[in-house]
Amino acid sequence: MNAASVHHDVRRHILDTARPIIGSKGFSAVGLNEILCAAEIPKGSFYHYFASKEAFGEALLEQYFTAYLARIDGLLEQREGTAGTRFMTYLGQWRDAHVAGTVHDHCLAVKLGAEVCDLSERMRLILQDGATAVVDRLARFIVAGRQDGSLPVAEEARPLAAAVYQLWLGATLLAKFTRDRQPFDDAMAATRRMLGLPA
Repeated sequence: MNAASVHHDVRRHILDTARPIIGSKGFSAVGLNEILCAAEIPKGSFYHYFASKEAFGEALLEQYFTAYLARIDGLLEQREGTAGTRFMTYLGQWRDAHVAGTVHDHCLAVKLGAEVCDLSERMRLILQDGATAVVDRLARFIVAGRQDGSLPVAEEARPLAAAVYQLWLGATLLAKFTRDRQPFDDAMAATRRMLGLPA
């Protein structure tokens, strides 16, 4: 294994270790020493892998969206079931992950969105681009569902996809206040109405 490969693997290990910690505590509240200790990386070596904490945050968000978009792409590319069924599967997985308490592994966008947008313009742009990419994929579900007859909606796909995404981001935030699944159940019911699906 060459030095570049080792460097990449260690860098990814730091990001993988930090993700649930920051997902739980937030970006500003987590110090570099906590991350390095959890990753079992010698203190002082952080800047060998990242130019700054901000650069680390950028890499963390980029990794998060890369993995998140890949999961959506996997559902989009499936041939089993209708597009409408796969779209609702995506939303069901979103709800179930949060209800099960695995939110730290799934929603850095909600956890860090309000915090880092005021701290780093570059991190804000990564969040913006990531959200745009999610909405683009949700719009593809709607277009495919309209084509196969599983989503009987006449509205333009992308604005509808944006509204659905915004609804679920809001439900995720509200669920932090209520600490129960009701916001997700309400979001699911509203989404079904928006998509012309039976309750």
